[in-house]
Amino acid sequence: MKFRFALAALATTAMGLAFAQTPTPSPAPAADAAVAIPPAPVPVGTAWVLIDYTTGQVLAGENYNQRVEPASITKVMTSYVLAAEQKTGKIKSTDQVMMSERAWREGGAGTDGSYSGFAVNKTAPLIDMEKGMAVQSGNDAAIALAEHTAGSEEAFASLMNNYAARIGMKNSHFVNAHGLSAPEHYSTAYDLALLGRAFVRDYPETYAYNKIKEFTVGTITQPNRNLLLWRDPSVDGIKTGHHSGAGYCLMSSAKRGDQRLIAVVMGSTSEKQRANDSMALLNWGFRFYETHRIYEAGKAIAQQRVWKGKSKEVQLGVAKPLLVSVPRGRYGDLKPTMDVPKQLVAPIAKGQAIGNVKVTLDGKVVAQSPLVAVEAVEEAGFFKRLWDSFWMWWESE
Repeated sequence: MKFRFALAALATTAMGLAFAQTPTPSPAPAADAAVAIPPAPVPVGTAWVLIDYTTGQVLAGENYNQRVEPASITKVMTSYVLAAEQKTGKIKSTDQVMMSERAWREGGAGTDGSYSGFAVNKTAPLIDMEKGMAVQSGNDAAIALAEHTAGSEEAFASLMNNYAARIGMKNSHFVNAHGLSAPEHYSTAYDLALLGRAFVRDYPETYAYNKIKEFTVGTITQPNRNLLLWRDPSVDGIKTGHHSGAGYCLMSSAKRGDQRLIAVVMGSTSEKQRANDSMALLNWGFRFYETHRIYEAGKAIAQQRVWKGKSKEVQLGVAKPLLVSVPRGRYGDLKPTMDVPKQLVAPIAKGQAIGNVKVTLDGKVVAQSPLVAVEAVEEAGFFKRLWDSFWMWWESE
């Protein structure tokens, strides 16, 4: 019986089925011979790492899972929490923040650390204190902001740890908002790189404060301590750190074209050394790795058969551009594959998630994204649905 039905409908089947296709990366660049990658320049310090922002891949590093004192790079975590709390509406950039006596005594001009110079027992707009913390690395501003956000610096540290866990910082623990040395206040170069990546991705407007070259509070104008901001226009952050226990530290990031890299150097010997080593790492990464835009958002890259729909197929694409970073000259070795359900049934909404696309290099996944319907497929009439129901049953046998 099945055989007779199959013969009767053979022409319809041959014309109507549109199978999922393996997508082809596009646009394909001109062929380029692979470049042998030399070892990365090794910074002076206790730990360091260079990661690709797009994929999170570690391109080079040493001791990057070793616990270290994060010093004032801690303030990037503080900035992240402030941005997150503003997004939820719990605090606002226009809030008036009090420079408490505690914040002034523990982080003001009378201490050995960096300070912003906000007047004690007076208020300033939250956005100004944020910039004073980001640009001037003001310990006083960090404490005042923590108190304003959570009631106390101790409560704010709990928020920091909660957000760090969400980011995936598995080897970090914070007990203050500024980064001065304290028991149980630690992180790793890799965790800090994850933090930098999350900061750029989640709160780009707040992240942009870190490329401001100088900031003035009252009569005090101080420069940003990140020397790379003056050396290379592609560098737009992120944060310096220093105290006797941590040495000289720098979390830096640069973007050239579609490619962004993040470097973290901990425990260096001087301000100049941390800058030189970080710049060398970034240049090495940009020289020997490249980022490609594999698929554009909203454009069809494959198609799949649809049952019970007015259209017999659905166009599949990605909702956001899919980028991948690979060693230079290896683009042609990328292998894209698509995983979609065996049967799709209308109606299908525009933007509906339908499977995944993965891109591998040497058998390792280097990029992946959900596949979505580029256009909607409406449900067909009664007789078309009935006919398709039969063929769905037939194919399932």
